[in-house]
Amino acid sequence: MSLFQEKKSFFGRLSEKISDVIMARAEIDEDLMDELEEVLITSDIGMDTTMTIMQNLRSRIKSDAITKTENVKEALKEIMTELVDKGERQLLSDKNPLIILVIGINGGGKTTTIGKLAYKCKKSGRSVMLAAADTFRAAAAEQLVIWGERNQVNVVKHKEGADPSAVIFDAIQSAKAKKIDVLICDTAGRLQNKKNLMTELEKMNRVIDREYPEASRETLLVLDATTGKNAVSQAKEFGQVADITGIVITKLDGTAKGGIAITIADEFDMPIKYIGVGEGIEDLKEFIPQEFIGGIFDE
Repeated sequence: MSLFQEKKSFFGRLSEKISDVIMARAEIDEDLMDELEEVLITSDIGMDTTMTIMQNLRSRIKSDAITKTENVKEALKEIMTELVDKGERQLLSDKNPLIILVIGINGGGKTTTIGKLAYKCKKSGRSVMLAAADTFRAAAAEQLVIWGERNQVNVVKHKEGADPSAVIFDAIQSAKAKKIDVLICDTAGRLQNKKNLMTELEKMNRVIDREYPEASRETLLVLDATTGKNAVSQAKEFGQVADITGIVITKLDGTAKGGIAITIADEFDMPIKYIGVGEGIEDLKEFIPQEFIGGIFDE
């Protein structure tokens, strides 16, 4: 049983809807295509991505001479897999030392993702340190400290309102002295003021360039699946202020309409690296396109 069969919230509902539409039709006609289109759009896959999927499906039906409705589902699965599969990709740099900047709006699961990433890195045998550089959100550092304690890793923090880059500076010095493999940095999610956020991120990166030029670098954008189309907007906005190396989509459990992952994979040149499927420390999973789409189609 795959991970996604265990998490039926989105995957089961979409699979059932697709099956219901196809099984209710004796032939492939425009009514069938219109109903499939509606199912995809209402699953947060988005208009543009849905249009791409449906255009490819129509072409596949014609080129492969598909005449049976039961074969439409298999064609749809193949098309959606091709859409989200960006080819070979590396999850995280395996070169030590590694600095990971984690960005995203407040409330999107940023701090929880950092805790889960720390667990993954430790489990793979790498030493980890956390930097609480989100100094503007009340209790952000305290939340990170809790995750640090759960993972038994050190957390570098300053007082609320301190200069985030000063936190990064101190964290780098500590990580270098202790020969830490991976330094994961929380950052502010003040997207409503892009200029300040851009300035802040640029300053952090300058500190890293100056103090730790030999370190590998990752910038991960955390997006909340439950925000639907807003997640697409966030990807666009953060993409303008940061050199994003990968995306983490959180909250793909509960009531999430996980179609947003398909839209993100289609619209942006940013690989989805991980997805969050629960609150547990191990509930951060590698994004595997074939398994993700397979979960939608009950495989």
